[in-house]
Amino acid sequence: MYEQFYGFAARPFQLTPDPQFYFESVSHKKAMSYLGYGLGQGEGFIVITGEVGAGKSTLVAHLMERIDPSALTVAQVVTSALDGAELVHVVAQAFGLAVEGHDKAGALGAIERFLQDEARAGRRCLLVVDECQNLDLAALEELRMLSNFQLGSHPLLQSLLLGQPEFRRTLAHHPGLEQLRQRIIASHHLEALDESEVEAYVCHRLRHVGWVGNPGLSEGLLDALYRQTGGIPRRVNQVMNRLLLLGAIEERGELTLAMLDDVVAEMTADQTRGAHGRGDLRAAPVPVNVAAPAHSGDSLPTAEVAAMLADRDARTAELEAAISELQAAGSQHRAASGEALSPEEVRIAEARFAAELERIEARLEEQEQSFRHVLTMLIEWLEEDPSRQAA
Repeated sequence: MYEQFYGFAARPFQLTPDPQFYFESVSHKKAMSYLGYGLGQGEGFIVITGEVGAGKSTLVAHLMERIDPSALTVAQVVTSALDGAELVHVVAQAFGLAVEGHDKAGALGAIERFLQDEARAGRRCLLVVDECQNLDLAALEELRMLSNFQLGSHPLLQSLLLGQPEFRRTLAHHPGLEQLRQRIIASHHLEALDESEVEAYVCHRLRHVGWVGNPGLSEGLLDALYRQTGGIPRRVNQVMNRLLLLGAIEERGELTLAMLDDVVAEMTADQTRGAHGRGDLRAAPVPVNVAAPAHSGDSLPTAEVAAMLADRDARTAELEAAISELQAAGSQHRAASGEALSPEEVRIAEARFAAELERIEARLEEQEQSFRHVLTMLIEWLEEDPSRQAA
C-alpha cells in the first residue's frame, strides 16, 4: 500500500473515525466548548449536527478519550428507523442490561434501576445517540421521557444527540417536539473546513504518520482539493487516499493537480456514474438507479425492479471478469518468469493489485446499495396496502 511506498507509519486518511487524528477546526473547537459546558450541567440534551462526513463521530471519539470512566458511564447507540419501544430496548442493551422478551415496561424499569445504582456509586450516565435523523417522533419522545428519571432532585441521565442537518430542522420546527426543545441546554452545527483549514488538516494528518515532505504537494493542489470536496473531512480523506495510492502506483515524488483531476474523474465515474452532472464531489455520491421509482396505484414497479436487477447482474459479471483477469495476469507472469521477482517488482505489483482491489470493492459496495434499494422499494410497495402486508 501507499504508506509503505512513502514510509508512513500508518494510513493518514483512513475513513474510520480515529481520535488520534483529531483536528480542531474553528467549528470543532466551538463544538468541544459546547460539549464541555453541556456535560458540566449534567442534565438535559446536547445536540451536535453536521453534514455527512463533517466529523461528528471523530468529535465524539475525541470526547470519549477525555472523560473519566470512573465518573461518567457512557452508552452509545447508532440508530436506524426505530420506534419508541425499540429504542428503549436498544438503550437498555447499550448500557449492558439484559431484558427478557420485548416488554417495554420491563426495559424501562431495568434502565431506571441501573441509573439509580450508578448515581449511588457516584457516577453520572451519558447516552450518545447517533444518526438521530432516522428516529421517528415516538422514539424522540421516549428519549425525552428517559431524561425524566431522577433520584431525589438529581437527574440520572443526560443525552448527546448527533444528526444530519435535517435533524436540526426537525428539532427547530416540529410542533410535537416543544418539550424536547426546552430541555436542550447546548447545541452546535459542525461546519465544513474552510480553505486554510483544509491545508492545515491535510498536513496535520500527514505529519501524524511521519510525513517530512515525501510526497511533495504541488502548488495549488490543496486549494483545488478544497474546491472539489467542499471542505468535508471525510471527502478530503477519500480523495487523498486515492491520490496517494495513485502516487505510489506511478512512483511519484509529488502529487500534482493533474493527478488530482484524474482521481476526481475516476471517483466521479465510479460513485455517481453521471448522476450529478458536476465535476466535483461536493454532492454526496448517489449509486446508479437508486432514485425513488415513479409508480402509482396498485401496480408493482416491475420495470424499475427488473432494470435494477439487470444492472446488478451486469456489475457482478464485470467484477468477476476483473478478478479473473487479475488472477490470469498473475499466473501468466509467474509462468513467464523463470526467476524470482525483485523486491521493487513485488512492491509495484502489490500497489497495482491494491488499486484494482480498491476499485472492485467500491463497485461491490455500490452494487450492494442498489440491491438494498430494490428491497426497500418492494417493502414499501407491500406496506402501502393492508392486504399486501398479509401476503
